[in-house]
Amino acid sequence: MEVERDLELEKQYGIEAWSVNGTPTDCVKLYLEALAEEKPNVVISGINHGANLATDILYSGTVGAAMEGMLHDISSFAVSLDIESELSYDEVACVFADYVETIIQHAENKLFYNVNFPKAFCTEKPMFVFGRQGKRDYLNAFQREEREDGRIFYSVAGEIFDTDKSEPTDIYAVKAGYISVTPLMTDLTDYMTLERSLDS
Repeated sequence: MEVERDLELEKQYGIEAWSVNGTPTDCVKLYLEALAEEKPNVVISGINHGANLATDILYSGTVGAAMEGMLHDISSFAVSLDIESELSYDEVACVFADYVETIIQHAENKLFYNVNFPKAFCTEKPMFVFGRQGKRDYLNAFQREEREDGRIFYSVAGEIFDTDKSEPTDIYAVKAGYISVTPLMTDLTDYMTLERSLDS
C-alpha cells in the first residue's frame, strides 16, 4: 500500500473505470472508502499475468487487493493466469464470470478465494478444484550485478522449487490442468501456539 506519495486518479474514457497510480490494494481501498456510492457485491482482483500459487500469495499484490475487499466484508477473489498459458484473458474472464455468479448466489458467508488458471484445461469443460495452499521456494533467487560505477544491484530471478505440490494443493491442481481454488482467511493468527501460550 502506498503511503509516501499521493494517489493520482484518472478517468478511463469509453468504459466505466478509473485508473490509480498505486498498488492493487490502493485501488480497492480508494474505491471502497472514497469513490463508491454504494457497496459492491463482489471484489475481483486480476486477472494477474502469472500464477499466484502456494506461499507466493504472501507477496502477491493480487491477493492483497482481494484481501482488502474481504476486510470490507465483501466476497473477494484473486484471479491469476499461468504466464505460459494457452488460454486467452477473454476466455478466462468468461469462465470465471459464470463461476463467480453461481457461487455468490449460493454462498452462506462472505468468500475470500485465490483462483489460478492452468496452462491448458485437461478436460473439455473447465473444472474448478478446491485445494489447500502448497509450498514454493526459489533456488538462486537473486542475481548480483556490480556496475562500472561501483554500485551493486540484485535482480529477482531463480528457479522454482516446489517443496509441497502433492494432492490436493493448488500447485497440483494447476499442473494437472484444473482451475485451482483455495479459500483464504485474513486472520493469520497461529491459534494452537496462542492457546498453548495462554495455558502455560
